[in-house]
Amino acid sequence: MASEHKVGDLAMVTLDCADAKVSSEFWSAVLGWQITASGDGYAMLTGTGAALGFGAIPDYVPPAWPNPNGSKQFHFDLAVENIDSASARCVELGATVPAEQPGETWRVLLDPSGHPFCLTKAENWG
Repeated sequence: MASEHKVGDLAMVTLDCADAKVSSEFWSAVLGWQITASGDGYAMLTGTGAALGFGAIPDYVPPAWPNPNGSKQFHFDLAVENIDSASARCVELGATVPAEQPGETWRVLLDPSGHPFCLTKAENWG
């Protein structure tokens, strides 16, 4: 029923960042998606579903984590088999792990541009 009122399909989500090349290489490795466009402060990944774009912004300021207002601007939740090994791999690729964590079934990391994203056990998404 909802599709009768649909305006369009989500084609891409684009994130502001400090360096489009660094962000696209990080997320390409994390998601296993291909970098299909890159240059002039912009990059795009394609994989399953909508594309993921990155646009370098002069004087980029990353979102705060934790943010006292609760705002993250956006975040990805990634379903993984093992949170510890997935977290270690993301850190090898350039992520950081902030001190404040929401609990034991989720792990918050920050991508190279400071965007928070979460790892959770794949079984939680059943």
